[in-house]
Amino acid sequence: MPKNTFFSILVWLALAGLIYYLADNIQNPNKLNRLGDGSAVVLKRGLDGHYRSEALINGQKVNVLVDTGATGVAISQNVADKLKLKSINAIRTNTANGNSIGYMVRLESVQIGGVSANNVAAMIAPGLDGDVLLGMSFLGRMDVRLYKGEMTIKQIEN
Repeated sequence: MPKNTFFSILVWLALAGLIYYLADNIQNPNKLNRLGDGSAVVLKRGLDGHYRSEALINGQKVNVLVDTGATGVAISQNVADKLKLKSINAIRTNTANGNSIGYMVRLESVQIGGVSANNVAAMIAPGLDGDVLLGMSFLGRMDVRLYKGEMTIKQIEN
């Protein structure tokens, strides 16, 4: 392979990597390493209008969609398998997509940045398309505020 061809391929790969990195940072601005470890975390709204973030559930990194309209934390079957969650019992649920069956679980810990809660009620939702919906069983323990495209989640001391 000629030296110029190798160099051209290397430049194009570097440019593709840079474009991917920049696009990922625009789509997913709330990475764990940027959220800090203070008693409040500020999430930036994504281009789609939703608040997404990386979080730790039982110490393992997962992607969450913060959903103030969800009663609890809903976890996809893929993430439940990754976290090795065992269900307590099956329940019928009524969601925006209709009736379904979910499986109740308890999460040892849920953490976004320095904001955390222990013993959080959750449900394994086999039909869930995303990873995790982070709802009010976690958010209800926090002070949550929305202002100008940012969501501030503040730890409440008991």
